[in-house]
Amino acid sequence: MKRRHFTTAVTNFAIITILGVLFVTTVFTTSTSAFKQANDAVYYGNRESGKVSLMFNVYQGEEYIPDIMKTLSDYGYSATFFVGGIWAEKHGDLIKDMANNGFEVANHGYLHKDCSSLSAERIREEIIITEKLISSYTGSAVKLFAPPSGDLSDSLFKVAKTEGYKVIMWTTDTIDWRDKNADTVYSRATKNLKAGDLVLMHPTAHTLEALPKILEYIKSASLACDTVTNTISG
Repeated sequence: MKRRHFTTAVTNFAIITILGVLFVTTVFTTSTSAFKQANDAVYYGNRESGKVSLMFNVYQGEEYIPDIMKTLSDYGYSATFFVGGIWAEKHGDLIKDMANNGFEVANHGYLHKDCSSLSAERIREEIIITEKLISSYTGSAVKLFAPPSGDLSDSLFKVAKTEGYKVIMWTTDTIDWRDKNADTVYSRATKNLKAGDLVLMHPTAHTLEALPKILEYIKSASLACDTVTNTISG
């Protein structure tokens, strides 16, 4: 009898544990999905545009940017550089070159801080300080913001709405800041690539090495490489 009660208790405990895990998983998945659907972030552009966008997040790697721009220009393509404010302060001439050569310069915050760790006012400061820096070099500011680390928060979306910004995420992340291999960067950038895709990159030696091959693939797929603004709008 005691053994039967023990077996029953163990069985009931296991069932309760499984149901608890399923409940937590369902709630977390649902809430995460709802947040992703409810936010105004842009994960891809116009699927009918015939364009993709290579997005370079910049806080370092300035030594590779001139060759990245030249390679893109040689193919007749453009791209978007999301620059950090603290980097922009030191590289105004390079930002002017970006704008003068038809590249889009957009906002990546001032100090590369995760938005979920900042108040709404601090997020606004990160964006506005960088906006003013970009404007001082280019004469205008593109109202696109790439959140550092792709970190989102309700406060970010409130600030973005108030300041007239689109929050830009990505369709594909090459993770080139971590995996320093040109073949890996190429594979990730081109896998299942289709019109409207936003491909996240950084100015690194291996990304520069992979870039001509990536652009050849884009060309062979009858796509064009353009700015985020043009890829979104079509």
